[in-house]
Amino acid sequence: MKIKLCGLSREEDIMAANDLLPDYIGFVFWDRSRRRVTEEVARRLRSALDGRIKAVGVFVDEDAERVATLVRGGVIDAVQLHGDEDGEYISLLRALADCEIIQAFKVRGEADAEAAEKSSADLVLLDAGLGEGKPFEWELVKGVRRPYLLAGGLTAETLPLAIKTLSPYGVDVSSAVETDGKKDARKMREFVLAARSV
Repeated sequence: MKIKLCGLSREEDIMAANDLLPDYIGFVFWDRSRRRVTEEVARRLRSALDGRIKAVGVFVDEDAERVATLVRGGVIDAVQLHGDEDGEYISLLRALADCEIIQAFKVRGEADAEAAEKSSADLVLLDAGLGEGKPFEWELVKGVRRPYLLAGGLTAETLPLAIKTLSPYGVDVSSAVETDGKKDARKMREFVLAARSV
């Protein structure tokens, strides 16, 4: 069970992650997110991150060259795409940078699950939206055969049922491990322990 803690933006978030050792942490570079970090902040936080944890950059319709520059510069190890990026964009990104590519899909109907199944990305993330903390209808993705990260409304309490119902490759969390809009080390720990206990 892979675990991703997304939207980290402070040094205390990194220290909590280093203690818990999730597989991935996420830095959000989308300008309209309240969790957004600048390249300089991400670089500083990355330098304090345990080397066993992959840093993922989260982007929405960002210029591929800028994304690749962050990978080549060692700021991030992997890329997560949350916009309208298509197969052509993914091919371009592969040519510019050697990294894992995760494509996120907002699941609102069967067509979204089918599109995720066909994605050329290395991994897909199935979500309800853009870090809004709401679940989607799990029934819609029961037919997805490829490995995926499950996101959207997951909490330490709902995780066991989600994992037993869907058997995802991994889980991704952001808002459920926050208090007053900031990451909460206690909630991060509870989430990680819940994921590992199933």
